[in-house]
Amino acid sequence: MSAHPGLAAWHAYMEGGGDPQALRDLLAEYAVFHSPVVHTPQEGRDKVFAYLHAASHVLGGDDFRYLREIVDGDQAVLEFQSELDGIQINGVDIIRWNGEGKIEDFKVMVRPLKAINKVWEKMAAMLAAQAS
Repeated sequence: MSAHPGLAAWHAYMEGGGDPQALRDLLAEYAVFHSPVVHTPQEGRDKVFAYLHAASHVLGGDDFRYLREIVDGDQAVLEFQSELDGIQINGVDIIRWNGEGKIEDFKVMVRPLKAINKVWEKMAAMLAAQAS
């Protein structure tokens, strides 16, 4: 298990099937999310929750795997791979926690370009479904 309690909680969320309340409990009130496809940072627990909840369902299927992690104090970089509609996705989650172990900053970077386009397509559909 990971040394940082916030990181251990994140892994438990991802491995536990994406429980919405578990995710909400991981987020600081003032959390910020940086999307690979949305230019402006998404600020506040509710917006970050919406994006991360959608992402965990879009990317977090049976093909999702964390390949490696680099942890330094209250921050970590987690490299992942997944597959959507036959397209291999490679990316990183860059996470920073506050003093209470809550996520305060979460950045996702994805490659290659066709993977970004597929993530954008699937995320747009998931966020639209959540909003209705």
